[in-house]
Amino acid sequence: LGKGVAYSVKKKELYKDKNLIIFGGGDSALDWTIELADITKSLTLVHRRDSFRGSPNTETQMRELVETGNVNLKTPYVIEGIQGSSKVSGVSIKNFENKKIELMDCNEILFLFGLNKKLGPIADWGLNIVDKKVSVDTEKYQTNEDGIFAVGDINDYPGKLDLILCGFHETTLAVQHAYRRCFPGERVPFGYTTSNSKLHKKLGVKVD
Repeated sequence: LGKGVAYSVKKKELYKDKNLIIFGGGDSALDWTIELADITKSLTLVHRRDSFRGSPNTETQMRELVETGNVNLKTPYVIEGIQGSSKVSGVSIKNFENKKIELMDCNEILFLFGLNKKLGPIADWGLNIVDKKVSVDTEKYQTNEDGIFAVGDINDYPGKLDLILCGFHETTLAVQHAYRRCFPGERVPFGYTTSNSKLHKKLGVKVD
């Protein structure tokens, strides 16, 4: 990190007039390809297949940039190695199908692969797991193991949508029940961002 390799964009100006290679195929990779194409000296997007997991509209914009020559698209390729001693000077990428290696010059690399969905030790907890997702009820978002809750992309139930908004809803209900388990008989603290002065202070909100 700090020598030409990054896993997120802190300041887009850092990529001005740079030879940038982005690895990834989701929304982040597509969004930053579009956002940085205008300021980089060259921009290459590398993905292991020619289909992408991001928004279809964003993918269309990316492919339009490829057609105009503003973006170089390399599929199906994966990272093989990074060249350079104290600073990145290039990468080697391998064709996913014919296994041929290709060298590319660059001075900045962005890895935007997203999250690894491996469950790790959780898989051994005795939970009901289907397709790497943990089954929960929709009252407490509790698993089949009493006292173990699951919220967000990791859980599954009828009608589940993998949206951040749904994760907020699930977390709110799960925390309520978890609090009651930890502090039986106590009132669950509740606050509203519209009127709670303590929350305003924490969030840096100024109220007239």
